[in-house]
Amino acid sequence: MAEKLVIKNIGLLLSGKMETPILDGDCMIAIDGRISEWGYGADMDTEGATTEVDAHDVTLAPGLIDSHVHPVIGDYTPRQQQLHWIDSTLHGGVTTMISAGEVHMPGRPKDVVGLKAMAIASQRWYENFRPSGMKVHAGAPVIEHGMVEEDFKEMADAGVKLLGEVGLGTVKDGKTAKQMVDWARKYGIQSTIHTGGPSIPGSGLIDADMVIETGTDVIGHINGGHSALPDDQIICLCESCSAAFEIVHNGNERAALLALNTARELNKLDQIILGTDGPAGSGVQPLGILRMVAMLSSLGDVPAEVAFCFANGNTSRQRELDTGLIERGYAADFVLMDQAQHAPGGNILESVQLGNLPGVGMTIIDGVVTSQRSRNTPPAGRLPEVL
Repeated sequence: MAEKLVIKNIGLLLSGKMETPILDGDCMIAIDGRISEWGYGADMDTEGATTEVDAHDVTLAPGLIDSHVHPVIGDYTPRQQQLHWIDSTLHGGVTTMISAGEVHMPGRPKDVVGLKAMAIASQRWYENFRPSGMKVHAGAPVIEHGMVEEDFKEMADAGVKLLGEVGLGTVKDGKTAKQMVDWARKYGIQSTIHTGGPSIPGSGLIDADMVIETGTDVIGHINGGHSALPDDQIICLCESCSAAFEIVHNGNERAALLALNTARELNKLDQIILGTDGPAGSGVQPLGILRMVAMLSSLGDVPAEVAFCFANGNTSRQRELDTGLIERGYAADFVLMDQAQHAPGGNILESVQLGNLPGVGMTIIDGVVTSQRSRNTPPAGRLPEVL
């Protein structure tokens, strides 16, 4: 028997698509964890639900995506000596995380055999274990001198689909990095690059020239992680690159707004994606993606429904995921949220554009309710209910 999820009485339906960020409808149906249809419940077959949710007029959006995290193993980070950071992030509306390298693993191997082994193991353990239901795309090796094309083929054949931040290892020149990024791309492995000043002792400066020469798929933390590049280099990257412009919470807020405004002037807002770059020295930010949405909307003068697209649909398209958009056949990963109690603004979108966080009332992953009232966001005005 098919698992049928019916979510009725939706007050506002966000799509994740910048071109049409708001959809008509008050009902969502998913079959066996995949989006089936949406629209008005009066016109839909809502019978036979195995799970039924009354949204009580709150907003439904595709689950948020954190494009830049540094997981290690399970739901634990040695960087901050913290347990359950992934579960806490789920309570911030994030349903998918993407690793930019498991660089905080104590004793991380830097020899070619060891780094390949760790990448494959990382990919496997998060494929086999979802902390609180969270989807964690991990197994992102940091490239090191001595790697050859066959190494990338071997990792790809084993299921590795990501590179960790280029520049965090010994490869710090554009020519070598480009060759390895090209090998990775040949075998279907997506790449990202550290951008800006050193993040921790042992890392180094990656400037605009190296970013452009390397040609990764994602410009990791274009607003610095933590130290940003000079303004002219950020503008140059926005002008020169077709890669994703990743703006992170653990970066320079002023540089984030510069990247946003430059992308808007160039008609490249569809290239903006969001991450936290945590866990890191700044800690873990369970609400980091929501905070970035509110910050970019309020200080960057972006409609809230568009800013949410930076956190789901844009990332889905840039990262080639099957989640983050309201599309038939896509994963039924949702966040249900409402204007926070006593927050200013006439509705949730106005409130977010004034810089306020919404209250998360529920997350759903693959059609399964994974969390209810958030323990981390401000309390929502209204809450969805599993019937």
